[in-house]
Amino acid sequence: MPENVEVKVKDDLEKALRKFRRKYEAAGILRDIKQNMAWEKPSERRRRKKRQSIRRLRKQLARSEEES
Repeated sequence: MPENVEVKVKDDLEKALRKFRRKYEAAGILRDIKQNMAWEKPSERRRRKKRQSIRRLRKQLARSEEES
């Protein structure tokens, strides 16, 4: 769960909602809810996790190439 969102007295409601949504999305809650809304076949889950792994490795490789 995201931390509490502190709202100042002079902040308007829209600004407070934007702060809340930012923290909500940063915590990954919305992504988890969307994933759990529908059943996922085990083969699809394996494929998704493999794609995520490849994406993560490519990012690490790109970062290491930038540093050198």
